Amino acid sequence: MNFFRGVMGGQAAGPQPSGAETIQKLCDRVASSTLLEDRRDAVRALKSLSKKYRMEVGAQAMDHLINILQTDRSDSEILGYALDTLYNIICNDEEEEQDESAQKQADDLGAQFTDQFIQDPEHVTLLLALLEEFDFHVRWPGVKLLTALLKNQGIQVQGIILVSPMGVSRLMDLLADSREVIRNDGLLLLQQLTKTNAAIQKIVAFENAFERLLDIITEEGSSDGGIVVEDCLLLLLNLLKNNSSNQNFFKEGSYIQRMKPWFEVGDDNSGWSAQKVTNLHLMLQLVRVMVSPVNPPGATASCQKSMYQCGLLQQLCTILMATGVPADILTETINTVSEVIRGSQVNQDYFASVNAPSNPPRPAIVVLLMSMVNERQPFVLRCAVLYCFQCFLYKNQKGQGEIVATLLPSTIDANCISAGQLLCGGLFSADSLSNWCAAVALAHALQDNLTQKEQLLRVQLATSLGKPPVSLLQQCTNILSQGSKVQTRVGLLMLLCTWISNCPIAVTHFLHNQENVPFLTAQISENLGEDERLVQGLCALLLGICIYYNDNSLENYTKEKLKQLIEKRIGKENFVEKLGFITKHELYSRAAQKPQPIFPSPEQMLFDHEFTKLVKELEGMITKAVHKSSEEEEKEEEVKKTLEQHDNIVTQYKELIREQDAQVQQLKEEVSSMSSQNEQMQSTITQQLSQIQQHRDQYNILKLKLGKDNQSQGDGSHMNGLQTEELTQLREEVEELRKQSALLQTQLGDKEALINTLKSETAQTADGSAAGSENTELLQVGDRGFIELEALRSQVQSQSAEIHQLQTEKQDMLKRSEAAPLSESVPGSDGLVDAGKTAELESRLAAQTTELERLKEEAKSSSESRAELEQQLASSTSTVAILQTEKAKLQTEVQESKKEQDDLLMLLADQDQKIHALKQKLKDLGEPVDDEDDLDAKDDPTDDDDEDEDEDEA
Repeated sequence: MNFFRGVMGGQAAGPQPSGAETIQKLCDRVASSTLLEDRRDAVRALKSLSKKYRMEVGAQAMDHLINILQTDRSDSEILGYALDTLYNIICNDEEEEQDESAQKQADDLGAQFTDQFIQDPEHVTLLLALLEEFDFHVRWPGVKLLTALLKNQGIQVQGIILVSPMGVSRLMDLLADSREVIRNDGLLLLQQLTKTNAAIQKIVAFENAFERLLDIITEEGSSDGGIVVEDCLLLLLNLLKNNSSNQNFFKEGSYIQRMKPWFEVGDDNSGWSAQKVTNLHLMLQLVRVMVSPVNPPGATASCQKSMYQCGLLQQLCTILMATGVPADILTETINTVSEVIRGSQVNQDYFASVNAPSNPPRPAIVVLLMSMVNERQPFVLRCAVLYCFQCFLYKNQKGQGEIVATLLPSTIDANCISAGQLLCGGLFSADSLSNWCAAVALAHALQDNLTQKEQLLRVQLATSLGKPPVSLLQQCTNILSQGSKVQTRVGLLMLLCTWISNCPIAVTHFLHNQENVPFLTAQISENLGEDERLVQGLCALLLGICIYYNDNSLENYTKEKLKQLIEKRIGKENFVEKLGFITKHELYSRAAQKPQPIFPSPEQMLFDHEFTKLVKELEGMITKAVHKSSEEEEKEEEVKKTLEQHDNIVTQYKELIREQDAQVQQLKEEVSSMSSQNEQMQSTITQQLSQIQQHRDQYNILKLKLGKDNQSQGDGSHMNGLQTEELTQLREEVEELRKQSALLQTQLGDKEALINTLKSETAQTADGSAAGSENTELLQVGDRGFIELEALRSQVQSQSAEIHQLQTEKQDMLKRSEAAPLSESVPGSDGLVDAGKTAELESRLAAQTTELERLKEEAKSSSESRAELEQQLASSTSTVAILQTEKAKLQTEVQESKKEQDDLLMLLADQDQKIHALKQKLKDLGEPVDDEDDLDAKDDPTDDDDEDEDEDEA
């Protein structure tokens, strides 16, 4: 222990050892000491020196410290000292005030020691195992050490943890620790772990991270909570941003609904703490992550729907209209509402119905536009309002119509301020930024909406007293020609290009002003400075749109004359070069990346995201249109007209085929109904056959009983006078009836098979694919079925006659049995008749008479059942005849439909020949033919196969 006293500050007789020497002695002591207390004291001493002598301790003691972690697992105190020492030499302490070079050197040192530690992946695995220790002195420094490793070499450490068994699960257990210090540092650890690693993000999410984090946020007070809430929100952002799988899991787990209470604000919103502002800002960012425009459209739409249904959108709109909300929170709330309603018709309709709490109430859109055109408002807030207005009109033709309607003369209300009035006021104000924002906002009201472009041509403006009103289109061109600021002219040019693109009527109105074309040609042809190059490019784009969408309704400004004007005044090559100035501008690519207008300064606010899409679409078409000759234009127009006619004919044929398909489907349904009726009849016949079988069985039992009675009567044939030959004949007749019954059963089975055959062939006829010869054969089979039914009916009648004959023979037997005793009861001349014997004979005669009467009644009942069965069979026969008639009708209709389709196919073939001839003419004239219309496609065998398949389907 004297050694440690000397090291730790005890009195020393000789010169003091240097720090490196002391560290070396401590390392030797850690490596060689056998007593745990000595090693513990040495590690404690290294910990105390690790901050001051970071490089020396790291270089000499790291291997010994790692060895301590491996060998002294049973002592939590020495483990804690070792982990703290490793943390001190690996962590880059950023809190100390250091110059830039010293901080960079410290960062390099931390990265170097981190590389040394993770050189063996087992060291990280060992650290993960130590995190399972519940002891505070082991777990807390272990969490801090792993966090430092991730900060220095995140990608490498993430890879090791990812392949470590249960590595992420062990770290997730930190969130459940009851000690807040460990839980909070565990949040920081998970933040570093989940950065830019989608695989770990998914594992953490499926380890129930969302549930735990939302519970912690609620426990800490939501937006009023402290730094822990901020850490939870940062971790949630890591898990959800650019991870569609986790976003879907978050939505499916109904966690969006749990976000609503975060945004509940009171009436008094003054005095928000900085932490609350930070928390609410992160919460709004979390909402935006779920509905970001860069997410898959389906996932975004689903989240937007959930946010509206749970009331989250309504809560955000409440913050939007509340008073006293800090400016940065208000700006972020506007951006959040923008993306929640973007492209969602239901959410956009709700936003249009929101009113500000003013007297009288004003729509929220009007209040926001008032902020956008107010030059005293912060720049970021004005950009946010513009983004909100753009998202409100995105794919919302209803909203576009409502905005344009506020500009029309019939709907203007002088007593209230409308959105249209605010846009016009901003469009012609003295503030160039208001001009640009209003022009872009109005352009979004016309985006992809031909109806509103035409409606906006009706807008008239009163410029000054005593002068007639001018159209909005004319006023825009007037301001453009006055030479205002570049930002104003760029905004107006973008508005005009959006307005007249794909709208020939607007092009005609624009060209009707005789000053517009000379102004554009003058702007393009001049050699202006660098700042004016963008304006020249936009003027070239506007003039090119006037050429491409020109319907030649103005004689002085037809397509051909405008192209001649360009060639004489500007030159085609010079025109195309000026047109290319737009896409070459440095701010163009920045605006094309994201829909949200984000600019570092108002002066750089020049391009709109949707306008960049329009430029990309039109640039190539305009270049091609300018270089085309008049003959090529005429030929192309002829081809377009021919193709349009062909498309109309094909559309008519398609409609006709749809109608025929509907008719065929209806016929199939009718056949299906008839088939079901046939099945019901089959089941009825089957029941009748079973009843017949029961009657047969009963009849056979009666015959057996009758045979036994006849046998017993045969024993007393000497008493009743019956002859043996008569009994034998009766048995033969009964056996013959039995055979006839079996034959009848066989014939009934044949009939059932015939009905099944008729059913299957009727179904084939409903599909319309059976040939005429098969129909004839089907009719013959039906006729044979009717003939066999008649034969079956006659056999049933014959059987009934035989049963009647049997009854007659039984009666004759009764008569003979009654006559015999009378003849034998006459006494002879020489003897006397025994009285007892006579009484016995009379009783037997009475019993036989009773039995014969019972047999007679049963035979009669059997005869009636057979007559009823005959009637049912006759009914079945008539039903089959009706089915056959319906089948013939269906065959006739199918043949007529097939003939009509053949005529249609002939017309299509003639039309295709005309199209091929026209395309061949185009090719001969040097006109390029698109790949899908290539004439060589006719040599492709797959096309012929497709045509054959189409004909077969028809």
